[in-house]
Amino acid sequence: MANRSYLYSADSMPNEAEIPQRIRCISEHNRDVPLAHKLLVGRGTTMVPSMIWNPPIGIAADYAGGAALLRDLLSAVGEGLEDDAEFAACVARTTAHLDKQQAKYFVLETGEIVSMTDEDPAASVRRLVAEDIPDAVARAEAAIAGRNDDWLASVRADWQRHFASFYSEALYFSFPG
Repeated sequence: MANRSYLYSADSMPNEAEIPQRIRCISEHNRDVPLAHKLLVGRGTTMVPSMIWNPPIGIAADYAGGAALLRDLLSAVGEGLEDDAEFAACVARTTAHLDKQQAKYFVLETGEIVSMTDEDPAASVRRLVAEDIPDAVARAEAAIAGRNDDWLASVRADWQRHFASFYSEALYFSFPG
């Protein structure tokens, strides 16, 4: 079984008492938390209880802000990939799915990823929230503004790793209704 990060949307954040009533599947990505997932949870990022695992290792964030950030970066990346039909198809699938599954919040589940190391899962998620996600957002914002061309070129050269996740209405961990 591949370890994955799972991304969902919901109209409320998970809390100690309950998970959101309606959870929509967004994406899953094997063996990593990809750049796209980090950017999608890059606005209003906070740790929340997991909807899948016992430790408090979920990450929630503003849906509209994260989706806008990813769209802006995809546009900047695409400026160097105008003739790449595979990239264009990936962007079209991703943005259509984000439009279809829109809610108030993104909820990122990283339990399978953070359990791959000997580090405490909650500490790994705290590092994601405090360091990795803000760093990815800062780099993306600088690239979008034309101030991080080297990073943008590296993302463009390896765009599949960053953006070609599995987007679907049903993920390995899906929720009823």
